[in-house]
Amino acid sequence: MGTPRPTGLQQAMLVLLRTLIGWHFAWEGFVKLWWPSWSRGGWPLPRWSAAGFLQNATGPFADSFHTLGASTWMPVLDVLVALALLLTGLSLMLGLFTQTGLTVAFVLLALLYVARIPTLGVIGPGAEGNYLFVNKDLVEAGAVLVLLVFRTGRIAGLDLLLADRRRRKARDATGPAAVTEAAS
Repeated sequence: MGTPRPTGLQQAMLVLLRTLIGWHFAWEGFVKLWWPSWSRGGWPLPRWSAAGFLQNATGPFADSFHTLGASTWMPVLDVLVALALLLTGLSLMLGLFTQTGLTVAFVLLALLYVARIPTLGVIGPGAEGNYLFVNKDLVEAGAVLVLLVFRTGRIAGLDLLLADRRRRKARDATGPAAVTEAAS
């Protein structure tokens, strides 16, 4: 007896979850890249920077994050992070290179979590809630892992269309050869 296949409704909810997470990532990347530029009339030279977040890291790798946050590479890193967010979000919303997009999403969320593991359990300055070990980054990372396991690119999206196209091409390519061999 094999593993049961998710029902149509379950598949739709998985794709909806993937799309919502994709929107979250894409919007974060979009805002970090372009929103500040509109008011200055410039092109993506974001005012946003990860430096403050990195310099305030408290997790087990805080020293490494602090060093990175003070690095002269921060302007490049800021653009790379924003692009990673935007492209990851687009990947998830479109269902294109879904497994890669989900893997990048998980890595980004894991880095966010490890940089500031919530250990106080009470509201702190700049905090948006009372978290003790489990916060929104960890919950979203868990959701991303579920999507990775269910391989939602095989349910809906451009990955599914590309896979169908590859299968048709392979079938068409082997069709005449198979007919010729059978006739021999």
